[in-house]
Amino acid sequence: MMQFRDMIIHTDLDRLHLLRLIRTKKIIYAGNLKLKIYGTLRCKSGKRMKIGNRVFFESEREALKNGFRPCGHCLKEKYKVWKNGII
Repeated sequence: MMQFRDMIIHTDLDRLHLLRLIRTKKIIYAGNLKLKIYGTLRCKSGKRMKIGNRVFFESEREALKNGFRPCGHCLKEKYKVWKNGII
């Protein structure tokens, strides 16, 4: 499993390992590596992204540390804060 600055790359995981990480709360957020957007695992937008672009995070702090911004769909309030430059 390849990790880079607390990111877990989707293509480095098999299905059972991924499910185990979600179940044990080692993965809570997913992000799009190309667009630098992160959101919840249940986000409809996130579910449509290509697996090759998908990374996972254990916390929002990790996503932000890696330069990702909140999703405008599933994290609306956090996105508004980010958009207004308050972060």
